[in-house]
Amino acid sequence: MKTIDELLADGVAGKRVFVRADLNVPLDGTTITDDGRIRAVLPTVKALADAGARVVVASHLGRPKGAPDPAFSLAPAAARIGELLGADVRFATDTVGDSAKATVADLADGQVAVIENLRFNAGETSKDDAERGAFADQLAALADVYVGDGFGAVHRKHASVFDLPGKLPHYAGYLIATEVGVLKKLTDDVKRPYAVVLGGAKVSDKLGVIDHLLEKADRILIGGGMAYTFLKAQGHEVGISLLQEDQIPAVLGYLKRAEEKGVEFVLPVDVLVSTDFPDLKTKAPANPTTVAADAIPADQEGLDIGPETRKLYASKLADAATVFWNGPMGVFEHPDYAEGTKAVAQALLDSSAFTVVGGGDSAAAVRILGFDENAFGHISTGGGASLEYLEGKTLPGLAALEN
Repeated sequence: MKTIDELLADGVAGKRVFVRADLNVPLDGTTITDDGRIRAVLPTVKALADAGARVVVASHLGRPKGAPDPAFSLAPAAARIGELLGADVRFATDTVGDSAKATVADLADGQVAVIENLRFNAGETSKDDAERGAFADQLAALADVYVGDGFGAVHRKHASVFDLPGKLPHYAGYLIATEVGVLKKLTDDVKRPYAVVLGGAKVSDKLGVIDHLLEKADRILIGGGMAYTFLKAQGHEVGISLLQEDQIPAVLGYLKRAEEKGVEFVLPVDVLVSTDFPDLKTKAPANPTTVAADAIPADQEGLDIGPETRKLYASKLADAATVFWNGPMGVFEHPDYAEGTKAVAQALLDSSAFTVVGGGDSAAAVRILGFDENAFGHISTGGGASLEYLEGKTLPGLAALEN
Protein backbone atom coordinates (compact mmCIF):
# COMPACT_ATOMS: atom_id res chain seq x y z
CA MET A 1 0.00 0.00 0.00
CA LYS A 2 1.09 3.57 -0.63
CA THR A 3 2.00 5.51 2.48
CA ILE A 4 1.67 9.10 3.60
CA ASP A 5 5.37 9.68 2.94
CA GLU A 6 4.71 9.16 -0.77
CA LEU A 7 1.80 11.59 -0.61
CA LEU A 8 3.90 14.23 1.15
CA ALA A 9 6.69 13.79 -1.37
CA ASP A 10 4.23 14.57 -4.18
CA GLY A 11 3.05 17.70 -2.35
CA VAL A 12 -0.26 18.33 -0.58
CA ALA A 13 -0.35 22.13 -0.21
CA GLY A 14 -3.87 23.35 -0.90
CA LYS A 15 -5.32 19.85 -1.23
CA ARG A 16 -8.24 18.69 0.86
CA VAL A 17 -7.06 15.52 2.62
CA PHE A 18 -9.66 13.30 4.27
CA VAL A 19 -8.12 11.49 7.24
CA ARG A 20 -10.15 8.53 8.50
CA ALA A 21 -9.01 8.42 12.12
CA ASP A 22 -10.13 6.39 15.11
CA LEU A 23 -11.29 8.92 17.69
CA ASN A 24 -13.47 6.37 19.49
CA VAL A 25 -12.33 7.52 22.93
CA PRO A 26 -14.03 6.79 26.27
CA LEU A 27 -16.11 9.67 27.60
CA ASP A 28 -17.46 10.59 31.01
CA GLY A 29 -20.14 12.99 29.84
CA THR A 30 -18.10 15.33 27.64
CA THR A 31 -14.79 14.58 29.38
CA ILE A 32 -12.33 12.32 27.58
CA THR A 33 -10.97 9.80 30.10
CA ASP A 34 -8.26 8.33 27.81
CA ASP A 35 -6.98 10.27 24.80
CA GLY A 36 -4.59 7.57 23.56
CA ARG A 37 -6.33 7.10 20.23
CA ILE A 38 -6.35 10.84 19.58
CA ARG A 39 -2.63 11.12 20.27
CA ALA A 40 -1.97 8.13 18.01
CA VAL A 41 -3.28 9.89 14.90
CA LEU A 42 -1.62 13.26 15.62
CA PRO A 43 1.63 12.55 13.71
CA THR A 44 -0.38 12.04 10.51
CA VAL A 45 -2.61 15.08 11.04
CA LYS A 46 0.32 17.32 11.99
CA ALA A 47 2.49 16.21 9.06
CA LEU A 48 -0.30 16.97 6.59
CA ALA A 49 -1.14 20.33 8.18
CA ASP A 50 2.53 21.33 8.31
CA ALA A 51 2.78 20.52 4.60
CA GLY A 52 -0.08 22.88 3.80
CA ALA A 53 -2.93 20.40 3.38
CA ARG A 54 -6.48 21.27 4.30
CA VAL A 55 -7.10 18.39 6.68
CA VAL A 56 -10.56 16.91 7.20
CA VAL A 57 -10.56 14.44 10.10
CA ALA A 58 -13.42 11.95 10.38
CA SER A 59 -14.22 9.11 12.77
CA HIS A 60 -16.92 7.15 14.53
CA LEU A 61 -17.53 7.22 18.27
CA GLY A 62 -19.64 4.64 20.09
CA ARG A 63 -22.67 2.99 18.54
CA PRO A 64 -25.31 5.61 17.72
CA LYS A 65 -28.23 4.24 15.72
CA GLY A 66 -27.56 5.98 12.40
CA ALA A 67 -28.88 9.33 13.64
CA PRO A 68 -27.46 12.26 15.62
CA ASP A 69 -27.06 11.62 19.34
CA PRO A 70 -25.38 14.31 21.49
CA ALA A 71 -23.94 11.65 23.80
CA PHE A 72 -21.70 10.47 20.95
CA SER A 73 -20.62 13.83 19.51
CA LEU A 74 -17.02 14.21 18.38
CA ALA A 75 -16.91 17.79 19.67
CA PRO A 76 -14.77 16.84 22.71
CA ALA A 77 -12.33 14.97 20.44
CA ALA A 78 -12.08 17.96 18.12
CA ALA A 79 -11.32 20.23 21.06
CA ARG A 80 -8.65 17.82 22.31
CA ILE A 81 -6.98 17.67 18.90
CA GLY A 82 -6.81 21.45 18.94
CA GLU A 83 -5.22 21.43 22.40
CA LEU A 84 -2.62 18.87 21.39
CA LEU A 85 -1.80 20.63 18.11
CA GLY A 86 -1.81 24.05 19.73
CA ALA A 87 -3.99 25.28 16.87
CA ASP A 88 -7.58 26.19 16.12
CA VAL A 89 -9.48 23.12 14.91
CA ARG A 90 -12.79 23.71 13.19
CA PHE A 91 -15.76 21.46 13.96
CA ALA A 92 -18.64 20.62 11.62
CA THR A 93 -21.89 19.72 13.32
CA ASP A 94 -22.87 17.19 10.66
CA THR A 95 -21.12 14.66 8.41
CA VAL A 96 -21.95 15.64 4.82
CA GLY A 97 -24.52 18.41 5.28
CA ASP A 98 -24.34 22.19 5.12
CA SER A 99 -22.06 22.52 8.16
CA ALA A 100 -19.52 20.01 6.82
CA LYS A 101 -19.51 21.56 3.36
CA ALA A 102 -19.11 25.10 4.71
CA THR A 103 -16.47 24.12 7.27
CA VAL A 104 -14.32 22.35 4.67
CA ALA A 105 -14.79 25.14 2.13
CA ASP A 106 -13.56 27.70 4.66
CA LEU A 107 -10.33 25.85 5.47
CA ALA A 108 -7.09 27.59 4.63
CA ASP A 109 -3.88 25.74 3.82
CA GLY A 110 -2.55 24.04 6.94
CA GLN A 111 -5.85 24.16 8.82
CA VAL A 112 -7.65 21.18 10.37
CA ALA A 113 -11.35 20.42 10.69
CA VAL A 114 -13.21 17.56 12.32
CA ILE A 115 -16.60 16.51 10.99
CA GLU A 116 -19.28 15.02 13.22
CA ASN A 117 -19.56 11.31 14.09
CA LEU A 118 -19.77 9.30 10.87
CA ARG A 119 -22.21 6.86 12.47
CA PHE A 120 -24.77 9.65 12.75
CA ASN A 121 -25.42 8.71 9.11
CA ALA A 122 -26.95 5.26 8.54
CA GLY A 123 -24.96 4.88 5.32
CA GLU A 124 -21.70 4.52 7.25
CA THR A 125 -22.48 1.08 8.68
CA SER A 126 -25.13 -0.10 6.21
CA LYS A 127 -24.91 -3.67 4.94
CA ASP A 128 -26.45 -2.46 1.68
CA ASP A 129 -23.63 -1.75 -0.78
CA ALA A 130 -25.59 0.94 -2.61
CA GLU A 131 -26.51 2.86 0.56
CA ARG A 132 -22.96 2.64 1.84
CA GLY A 133 -21.57 3.68 -1.54
CA ALA A 134 -23.89 6.67 -1.74
CA PHE A 135 -22.64 7.93 1.62
CA ALA A 136 -19.05 7.37 0.50
CA ASP A 137 -19.77 9.49 -2.59
CA GLN A 138 -20.93 12.34 -0.35
CA LEU A 139 -17.79 12.04 1.78
CA ALA A 140 -15.60 11.93 -1.33
CA ALA A 141 -17.02 15.30 -2.39
CA LEU A 142 -15.35 16.84 0.68
CA ALA A 143 -11.82 15.84 -0.33
CA ASP A 144 -9.19 15.36 -3.01
CA VAL A 145 -7.17 12.64 -1.27
CA TYR A 146 -7.89 9.90 1.29
CA VAL A 147 -5.56 8.89 4.12
CA GLY A 148 -6.57 5.85 6.16
CA ASP A 149 -5.24 6.02 9.71
CA GLY A 150 -8.03 4.58 11.85
CA PHE A 151 -6.51 1.19 12.56
CA GLY A 152 -9.13 0.38 15.18
CA ALA A 153 -11.79 0.35 12.43
CA VAL A 154 -10.03 -1.43 9.54
CA HIS A 155 -11.81 -4.71 10.33
CA ARG A 156 -15.15 -3.01 9.55
CA LYS A 157 -16.70 -2.92 6.07
CA HIS A 158 -17.95 0.61 6.55
CA ALA A 159 -18.34 3.42 4.04
CA SER A 160 -15.48 5.60 5.29
CA VAL A 161 -13.18 2.60 5.76
CA PHE A 162 -13.88 0.33 2.79
CA ASP A 163 -15.82 2.23 0.08
CA LEU A 164 -14.32 5.72 0.27
CA PRO A 165 -10.68 4.77 -0.51
CA GLY A 166 -11.84 3.43 -3.89
CA LYS A 167 -13.23 6.84 -4.82
CA LEU A 168 -10.09 8.91 -4.13
CA PRO A 169 -6.30 8.54 -4.39
CA HIS A 170 -5.56 6.71 -1.14
CA TYR A 171 -2.65 6.28 1.25
CA ALA A 172 -1.95 4.71 4.62
CA GLY A 173 -1.20 7.09 7.47
CA TYR A 174 1.68 6.66 9.90
CA LEU A 175 -0.40 4.78 12.47
CA ILE A 176 -1.69 2.12 10.08
CA ALA A 177 1.74 1.67 8.51
CA THR A 178 3.24 1.17 11.97
CA GLU A 179 0.49 -1.20 13.14
CA VAL A 180 0.81 -3.41 10.06
CA GLY A 181 4.59 -3.51 10.38
CA VAL A 182 4.30 -4.59 14.02
CA LEU A 183 1.70 -7.27 13.29
CA LYS A 184 3.92 -8.76 10.61
CA LYS A 185 6.52 -9.30 13.35
CA LEU A 186 3.89 -11.36 15.19
CA THR A 187 2.97 -13.46 12.16
CA ASP A 188 5.61 -13.57 9.42
CA ASP A 189 8.92 -12.74 11.07
CA VAL A 190 8.64 -14.01 14.64
CA LYS A 191 11.61 -14.14 17.00
CA ARG A 192 11.36 -17.01 19.48
CA PRO A 193 10.42 -17.94 22.12
CA TYR A 194 7.06 -16.39 21.25
CA ALA A 195 4.70 -15.96 24.22
CA VAL A 196 1.09 -14.83 24.01
CA VAL A 197 -0.91 -13.54 26.99
CA LEU A 198 -4.68 -13.52 26.52
CA GLY A 199 -7.19 -12.14 29.01
CA GLY A 200 -10.47 -10.32 29.03
CA ALA A 201 -13.97 -11.45 29.79
CA LYS A 202 -15.05 -13.93 27.13
CA VAL A 203 -13.19 -16.88 25.65
CA SER A 204 -15.51 -16.65 22.61
CA ASP A 205 -13.88 -13.32 21.71
CA LYS A 206 -10.50 -15.03 21.44
CA LEU A 207 -11.35 -18.39 19.81
CA GLY A 208 -10.14 -17.38 16.37
CA VAL A 209 -6.85 -15.96 17.57
CA ILE A 210 -6.17 -18.96 19.82
CA ASP A 211 -6.82 -21.27 16.88
CA HIS A 212 -4.38 -19.36 14.67
CA LEU A 213 -1.71 -18.81 17.31
CA LEU A 214 -1.57 -22.50 18.15
CA GLU A 215 0.30 -22.74 14.84
CA LYS A 216 2.74 -19.95 15.73
CA ALA A 217 3.21 -19.41 19.47
CA ASP A 218 5.50 -21.34 21.81
CA ARG A 219 3.39 -20.69 24.89
CA ILE A 220 -0.02 -19.19 25.62
CA LEU A 221 -0.90 -17.73 29.03
CA ILE A 222 -4.57 -17.34 29.92
CA GLY A 223 -6.09 -14.93 32.45
CA GLY A 224 -9.13 -12.75 32.98
CA GLY A 225 -12.73 -13.97 32.93
CA MET A 226 -11.99 -16.31 30.05
CA ALA A 227 -9.69 -18.40 32.28
CA TYR A 228 -12.65 -19.86 34.18
CA THR A 229 -14.00 -21.60 31.09
CA PHE A 230 -10.59 -23.28 30.71
CA LEU A 231 -10.57 -24.27 34.39
CA LYS A 232 -14.10 -25.65 34.11
CA ALA A 233 -13.04 -27.62 31.02
CA GLN A 234 -10.38 -29.25 33.18
CA GLY A 235 -13.09 -30.34 35.61
CA HIS A 236 -12.58 -27.70 38.31
CA GLU A 237 -15.28 -25.89 40.28
CA VAL A 238 -15.41 -22.21 39.25
CA GLY A 239 -18.20 -21.03 41.55
CA ILE A 240 -20.09 -18.04 40.18
CA SER A 241 -17.17 -16.92 38.01
CA LEU A 242 -17.75 -15.81 34.45
CA LEU A 243 -18.29 -18.98 32.43
CA GLN A 244 -19.13 -19.78 28.82
CA GLU A 245 -20.18 -23.38 29.17
CA ASP A 246 -21.00 -23.71 25.47
CA GLN A 247 -17.33 -23.04 24.66
CA ILE A 248 -15.97 -25.93 26.76
CA PRO A 249 -15.78 -28.35 23.79
CA ALA A 250 -13.74 -25.81 21.80
CA VAL A 251 -11.48 -25.16 24.79
CA LEU A 252 -10.86 -28.88 25.27
CA GLY A 253 -9.96 -29.12 21.61
CA TYR A 254 -7.42 -26.33 21.93
CA LEU A 255 -5.85 -27.85 25.01
CA LYS A 256 -5.48 -31.17 23.17
CA ARG A 257 -4.00 -29.52 20.07
CA ALA A 258 -1.57 -27.52 22.19
CA GLU A 259 -0.33 -30.72 23.83
CA GLU A 260 0.07 -32.43 20.44
CA LYS A 261 1.98 -29.47 18.97
CA GLY A 262 4.16 -28.86 22.00
CA VAL A 263 2.64 -25.44 22.66
CA GLU A 264 2.70 -24.72 26.38
CA PHE A 265 -0.73 -23.69 27.68
CA VAL A 266 -0.45 -21.92 31.04
CA LEU A 267 -3.50 -21.43 33.25
CA PRO A 268 -3.86 -19.76 36.68
CA VAL A 269 -2.79 -21.76 39.70
CA ASP A 270 -4.47 -19.40 42.17
CA VAL A 271 -7.09 -16.66 41.94
CA LEU A 272 -8.60 -13.83 43.96
CA VAL A 273 -12.26 -14.49 44.76
CA SER A 274 -15.19 -12.73 46.38
CA THR A 275 -18.92 -13.20 46.77
CA ASP A 276 -19.52 -9.70 45.40
CA PHE A 277 -18.42 -7.94 42.23
CA PRO A 278 -16.52 -4.78 43.25
CA ASP A 279 -18.01 -1.29 43.09
CA LEU A 280 -16.04 0.33 40.29
CA LYS A 281 -17.41 3.82 40.95
CA THR A 282 -16.52 4.23 44.62
CA LYS A 283 -13.75 1.58 44.55
CA ALA A 284 -14.76 0.62 48.08
CA PRO A 285 -12.52 -2.09 49.63
CA ALA A 286 -13.42 -5.49 48.22
CA ASN A 287 -11.44 -7.68 50.65
CA PRO A 288 -10.88 -10.62 48.30
CA THR A 289 -9.62 -14.04 49.33
CA THR A 290 -6.88 -15.96 47.54
CA VAL A 291 -7.63 -19.62 46.76
CA ALA A 292 -6.10 -22.32 44.58
CA ALA A 293 -7.48 -22.29 41.05
CA ASP A 294 -8.86 -25.80 41.57
CA ALA A 295 -10.54 -24.89 44.86
CA ILE A 296 -12.86 -21.96 44.08
CA PRO A 297 -15.82 -22.06 46.52
CA ALA A 298 -19.23 -22.57 44.91
CA ASP A 299 -20.49 -19.15 46.11
CA GLN A 300 -17.38 -17.17 45.05
CA GLU A 301 -16.39 -15.38 41.86
CA GLY A 302 -12.86 -15.27 40.48
CA LEU A 303 -11.86 -11.66 39.76
CA ASP A 304 -8.06 -11.67 39.30
CA ILE A 305 -5.11 -14.03 39.07
CA GLY A 306 -3.40 -14.71 42.41
CA PRO A 307 0.15 -14.02 43.62
CA GLU A 308 1.54 -17.44 42.66
CA THR A 309 0.10 -17.10 39.18
CA ARG A 310 1.67 -13.66 38.85
CA LYS A 311 5.08 -15.17 39.64
CA LEU A 312 4.45 -18.07 37.28
CA TYR A 313 3.44 -15.82 34.39
CA ALA A 314 6.41 -13.51 34.97
CA SER A 315 8.72 -16.53 34.77
CA LYS A 316 7.09 -17.69 31.53
CA LEU A 317 7.67 -14.25 29.98
CA ALA A 318 11.19 -13.67 31.25
CA ASP A 319 13.00 -15.52 28.44
CA ALA A 320 10.63 -14.63 25.61
CA ALA A 321 11.91 -12.85 22.52
CA THR A 322 8.43 -11.81 21.36
CA VAL A 323 5.34 -11.18 23.51
CA PHE A 324 1.81 -10.29 22.42
CA TRP A 325 -0.60 -9.35 25.21
CA ASN A 326 -4.32 -8.76 24.73
CA GLY A 327 -6.75 -8.51 27.62
CA PRO A 328 -6.45 -7.75 31.36
CA MET A 329 -5.96 -10.46 33.97
CA GLY A 330 -8.80 -9.28 36.18
CA VAL A 331 -11.08 -6.38 37.05
CA PHE A 332 -8.14 -3.97 36.88
CA GLU A 333 -10.39 -0.91 37.27
CA HIS A 334 -10.60 -1.75 41.01
CA PRO A 335 -7.33 -1.52 42.97
CA ASP A 336 -7.98 -4.81 44.81
CA TYR A 337 -8.07 -6.67 41.48
CA ALA A 338 -5.41 -4.77 39.52
CA GLU A 339 -2.31 -6.64 40.68
CA GLY A 340 -2.55 -9.41 38.08
CA THR A 341 -2.70 -6.98 35.19
CA LYS A 342 0.07 -4.89 36.76
CA ALA A 343 2.24 -8.00 37.09
CA VAL A 344 1.88 -8.87 33.40
CA ALA A 345 2.66 -5.30 32.35
CA GLN A 346 5.72 -5.24 34.61
CA ALA A 347 6.88 -8.62 33.28
CA LEU A 348 6.77 -7.22 29.76
CA LEU A 349 8.84 -4.23 30.86
CA ASP A 350 11.35 -6.46 32.66
CA SER A 351 11.88 -8.73 29.66
CA SER A 352 14.15 -7.99 26.72
CA ALA A 353 11.44 -9.17 24.31
CA PHE A 354 9.76 -7.23 21.54
CA THR A 355 6.50 -6.49 23.36
CA VAL A 356 3.15 -5.68 21.79
CA VAL A 357 0.16 -4.66 23.89
CA GLY A 358 -3.11 -5.30 22.07
CA GLY A 359 -5.66 -2.53 21.95
CA GLY A 360 -8.81 -2.02 23.99
CA ASP A 361 -8.77 -2.77 27.70
CA SER A 362 -5.13 -3.84 27.91
CA ALA A 363 -3.93 -0.62 26.29
CA ALA A 364 -6.18 1.39 28.61
CA ALA A 365 -4.91 -0.58 31.59
CA VAL A 366 -1.31 0.32 30.80
CA ARG A 367 -2.20 4.00 30.94
CA ILE A 368 -4.63 3.82 33.87
CA LEU A 369 -2.17 1.82 35.99
CA GLY A 370 0.53 4.42 35.42
CA PHE A 371 2.99 2.62 33.16
CA ASP A 372 5.14 4.49 30.64
CA GLU A 373 3.67 3.69 27.22
CA ASN A 374 7.00 4.32 25.53
CA ALA A 375 8.62 1.52 27.53
CA PHE A 376 6.70 -1.10 25.54
CA GLY A 377 7.64 -2.12 22.03
CA HIS A 378 4.24 -1.12 20.69
CA ILE A 379 0.78 -0.37 22.07
CA SER A 380 -1.88 -1.07 19.48
CA THR A 381 -4.88 1.20 19.03
CA GLY A 382 -7.09 -1.56 17.68
CA GLY A 383 -7.96 -4.57 19.81
CA GLY A 384 -10.48 -6.17 17.45
CA ALA A 385 -8.48 -5.29 14.36
CA SER A 386 -5.28 -6.70 15.85
CA LEU A 387 -6.98 -9.95 16.81
CA GLU A 388 -8.58 -10.41 13.39
CA TYR A 389 -5.24 -9.76 11.70
CA LEU A 390 -3.62 -12.38 13.93
CA GLU A 391 -6.45 -14.76 13.03
CA GLY A 392 -5.35 -14.47 9.42
CA LYS A 393 -8.51 -12.68 8.29
CA THR A 394 -8.62 -10.16 5.47
CA LEU A 395 -9.38 -6.75 6.96
CA PRO A 396 -11.61 -4.65 4.65
CA GLY A 397 -9.91 -1.34 5.48
CA LEU A 398 -6.43 -2.68 4.74
CA ALA A 399 -7.61 -4.42 1.58
CA ALA A 400 -9.05 -1.12 0.36
CA LEU A 401 -5.76 0.70 0.99
CA GLU A 402 -3.78 -2.05 -0.76
CA ASN A 403 -6.01 -1.99 -3.85
